[in-house]
Amino acid sequence: MKKTPISDIHEALGAKMVDFAGYYMPLQYEGIQEEHDSVRKNVGLFDVSHMGEFVVKGREAEKLVQSISSNDVKALVPGEAQYSCMPNDEGGIVDDMLVYRLFEDQCSEDEKAFLLVVNASNMQKDWDWITSKNVFDTRMINISEETGLLALQGPKAIQTLQKLTDIDLSEIKYYTFRKGTVSGIENLLISATGYTGSGGFELYVRNEDLAALWNALMHAGQEFDIQPCGLGARDTLRLEMGFCLYGNDIDDTTSPIEAGLGWITKFTEGNDFPSRDMFEQQKLEGVKKKLVAFETEERRVPRHGYLVFDQDENEIGVVTSGTQSPSLDKPIGLAYVRKENSKMGNTIYFQAGKKLIPATIVRLPFYKV
Repeated sequence: MKKTPISDIHEALGAKMVDFAGYYMPLQYEGIQEEHDSVRKNVGLFDVSHMGEFVVKGREAEKLVQSISSNDVKALVPGEAQYSCMPNDEGGIVDDMLVYRLFEDQCSEDEKAFLLVVNASNMQKDWDWITSKNVFDTRMINISEETGLLALQGPKAIQTLQKLTDIDLSEIKYYTFRKGTVSGIENLLISATGYTGSGGFELYVRNEDLAALWNALMHAGQEFDIQPCGLGARDTLRLEMGFCLYGNDIDDTTSPIEAGLGWITKFTEGNDFPSRDMFEQQKLEGVKKKLVAFETEERRVPRHGYLVFDQDENEIGVVTSGTQSPSLDKPIGLAYVRKENSKMGNTIYFQAGKKLIPATIVRLPFYKV
């Protein structure tokens, strides 16, 4: 099992450690409810150094990234990022990812550079997939093993981080980034992104500087009651916003159109990603199944893999994600159901043991920030 460079810090803080995607990661510290609330109301700090980072650099770097990305990479200028996915050849998704258009200060005049951030569980699979598509004049560099990543999230994140940098953080708009110095650590990539829906920043840093950055952020956030946060709170926070989790809500067999990710699937001229024709047809003719959000007034929590039924007890789908929402104090979930059962306000039933639990299809996000 791999460790992040600050696993000893998590252990010293009393974190419950688990195996996640082959990494020794903190699940929780004080508790998921406390950590979740801290991010929604104040500020929390996550170690997400298990994520994968690939640099794509060269004269035809944009062509390579465009060829594997469902979103329109050509729309990016240096300092901007976008959420996207890598479609496979069978109408599914290899992985979802963040695409950063890097500043080209270390490139020759006709070169471009991108940073792709992918899921830890798919790192080798993604690398092999992109490599198989690289017929362009460009090179790929896997910097995952030397790069640490911290997510500072919550409404007090900007006040916390501003203590440590001369960069005007208010100028870093959502899905943009800057490179700069934080707490004396140079060449950090400061990105206004996250997986919680409560605002904040993701900070990419060299492994050797990760511990110093963690400690500086924890100290700077003391007046805002900063909390270290684990994967448990990360999951409840993302689910309240309806953000997809690879392996649960999207995978090799689900299309971005089915998953409600049509907004990152751009059919612009020259954007010839795998399965484009299939996705265009789905957008035109509709899909057979759709990812929907639901909530229940019952106390039973839906779990991944629970079957879903209609009022006549016909099987119509499956739960992909579910939890007890800490913010709403009710069970919530995502499920794929047949298109004809996906209307807003419809009652569906998920099977928990021998019981069918009624739930209502609702609009996302569950939690309104």
